[in-house]
Amino acid sequence: MKILVDVHTHTIASGHAYSTITENMQAASRKGIQLVAMTDHTPGIPGSTQRYFFDNLRILPNEMFGTGLLKGAETNIISYEGEIDLPEETLEKLDIVLASFHPPCIDFAEEQIVTEGLIKVMENPYVNVIGHPGDKRFPLDFEKVVLASKRTGTLLEVNNASLKPGSFRPGVRESLIEMLGYCKAHEVPIVLGSDAHYHEEIGEFKEAIELLESIDFPEHLVLNTMPDKLLHHIKQKRLK
Repeated sequence: MKILVDVHTHTIASGHAYSTITENMQAASRKGIQLVAMTDHTPGIPGSTQRYFFDNLRILPNEMFGTGLLKGAETNIISYEGEIDLPEETLEKLDIVLASFHPPCIDFAEEQIVTEGLIKVMENPYVNVIGHPGDKRFPLDFEKVVLASKRTGTLLEVNNASLKPGSFRPGVRESLIEMLGYCKAHEVPIVLGSDAHYHEEIGEFKEAIELLESIDFPEHLVLNTMPDKLLHHIKQKRLK
């Protein structure tokens, strides 16, 4: 499986990452990655940047070192009513938006509440990807979530960092196997994200690919292998 896109990366602007956008894009180019989404943490994460950082991303080029750059954000889900921590007037300027559960930004809750809240987030026309689903601290009814993914065009991520030994997110592998089973059954596409916090992690998907291969997941449903198809998928959701 040839992965050409990384949809989830961080720079020093996130506050707990260690490389610049230039270092990230140089690493991506060296590894043959054709498209990288820069998705720094939004204001809810301690030490991260503010809204004005994302408003100003327009000054960056669309390509660096021969690799395309998507200017995005990893937003925080801040309520089970579907709220995230960037306003619409900022979201509409971005090329790609991830939305994720992070414990500093929202309390844990039972499965029904978490599932209903996540589906409300997926209905936001500017949210393209749900970051690192599978954390057992935020339990989900995966069949409902996968069907919502199909209906709304919001992609579900297989987060490579969450699958690494020592990950602080419990139960991810088992949860993702369940999620991917429903994606396979309902022909719902997914994306992989490195969740890189250091430039050498850009484009690294060893654990994610091993998981996909272990369950014989169809390659045509992995949009990282088809940059144009991924971009079309993102655009189509905005058009809805």
